[in-house]
Amino acid sequence: MWQMSNAVRHYPWGSRTVIPDLLGEPVPADRPYAELWLGGHPDQPSVLSTGDPLDKAIAERPADLLGPDVAEAFGARLPFLMKVLAADTPLSLQAHPTMAQARAGFAAEEAAGVPKDDPTRTFKDPWHKPELLLALTTFEALCGFRPVEESLHCLAKLQLPELKPTIAALARGGLQAAIPQLLALSGKRRTHLVEVVAQRAASFVAAHDPEFINTYRWATTLAEAYPGDPGVVISLMCNHLKLAPGEAVFLPAGNLHAYLSGAGVEVMASSDNVLRGGLTSKHVDLAALIEVLDFSDGKVPVLHPVLGPGGLRYPVPVDDFDLTRCQLDELAGSLGTRGPQVLLCTEGEAVLESAEGEVRLRKGQSAFVPAGAPVSARAPPSSTGPPRTCADRDRPALTRGRVSRPGTARART
Repeated sequence: MWQMSNAVRHYPWGSRTVIPDLLGEPVPADRPYAELWLGGHPDQPSVLSTGDPLDKAIAERPADLLGPDVAEAFGARLPFLMKVLAADTPLSLQAHPTMAQARAGFAAEEAAGVPKDDPTRTFKDPWHKPELLLALTTFEALCGFRPVEESLHCLAKLQLPELKPTIAALARGGLQAAIPQLLALSGKRRTHLVEVVAQRAASFVAAHDPEFINTYRWATTLAEAYPGDPGVVISLMCNHLKLAPGEAVFLPAGNLHAYLSGAGVEVMASSDNVLRGGLTSKHVDLAALIEVLDFSDGKVPVLHPVLGPGGLRYPVPVDDFDLTRCQLDELAGSLGTRGPQVLLCTEGEAVLESAEGEVRLRKGQSAFVPAGAPVSARAPPSSTGPPRTCADRDRPALTRGRVSRPGTARART
């Protein structure tokens, strides 16, 4: 096993405090810290304590580091990426393709000669990108489409003539009719619609009307950040999730979602395929987005962990990754698995032990454990205490990411 150094991504929506606090760094005066990347993504791979980038090390020794099953299934690449994500302002509305859609879209753009750095390019690689978000703080998000009956009531309650075409489309043809209609609106009509929706939503918030108050409050906030963006209206038809620390949500292919605020550990299949649908100044490929979107409606389940080997596990229906939250005491617990793991210490201090020695991880530090390595983890004696939760402070907590099936990769916190 090797300790890793990891790259920070600086985006305007990021927090100036969460990730610096995790890393024990001074609060930056000049730029927000949005994401901490842990893994072998070629854009910004973690670097092992040997000095080797993780992607390079895996490419040179895939069977040893990934295990033969993972290497055969995913090639000489770590199939997942772990992130610490900290959002002070909302991210874009987006969705991700299935594996079949990603492969077909990537092949088509490669054949057309579209450069990978072209801002209008949609498919950057032939991989899908399901995601799991585990809340470290209270975390709010838009996730999937709420039941159509709720959406109709939410829109009709605003009593705006400008919304009548959207309501009619939703009532007659469902989300498949209403969403493309909104995205295809011309500039002036779109801008006017967003303005009047935001104004009317703000009036309900000001009146403390409890029905849909969070939905309307976020619509006004989004309209201020993205004036004239149809994503403001689309947000009224999305489920609003508010996760408590320790709760998680899984985002499958086609799920339209936007992270609004909060900090969490995100684990995803290692891919750059993002199809934006609003709340952004970046390119929106309307045809590709409509092809990818899952228009089914209904509540999105909040995931709670189940007790599994080595900790509290968040099961997911994909093979690329899973996530386990380990709460440590003085007794060493096994973290062994047939696939590779990424370990992140989110609180206190963790001691990793193997036949070759030990590695100590302080809060914010991480390690890569190759496939099949017999590793255990414990807390140093000074860190012991009562049972811990994801929200506890200054007590050892480890998150690990890995592949979810036997022989697959894992991420742990």
